[in-house]
Amino acid sequence: MNDWIDAPARFDAWMAERLLPLATAFLLGLRLYVAKVFLVSGLTKIADFESTVALFENEYRVPLLSPVLAAYSGTTAELVLPALLALGLLSRSTAFAFFIFNAVAVVSYPDISEAGIKDHILWGTMIATVFFFGAGKWSVDHWWKTRPSLVKAWGRV
Repeated sequence: MNDWIDAPARFDAWMAERLLPLATAFLLGLRLYVAKVFLVSGLTKIADFESTVALFENEYRVPLLSPVLAAYSGTTAELVLPALLALGLLSRSTAFAFFIFNAVAVVSYPDISEAGIKDHILWGTMIATVFFFGAGKWSVDHWWKTRPSLVKAWGRV
């Protein structure tokens, strides 16, 4: 009788073992997708920074920041956070910062369309997945954690 009771747990363990490579690829895909979206936006902003500042002066309403400071910090975030996320470096901290940045982007643009809101919800969900589950095995974070001698050496610096 115990075989029937244990069967779901055994099946779940069997599935988890087989799905691990897919989960790792899935997390990498999430990270790369979100990184690409925001990196392209950041590259667009630095291509014509005068226009970017004008957007922040006339379109975006970033709370608590001047338009120029908002333009610089928003552009910096769109260039730095994608690199960290794609590499899986400081993944949870990066995902947290990205999540806040994404939320501020939605709040700051009063004319955002319904499709734009849906995009930001999708990106926020992807970012939250990395925050809660980590970057996966294909990340600098995982590589770092699997090398205890490096972690100890870094702690002595």
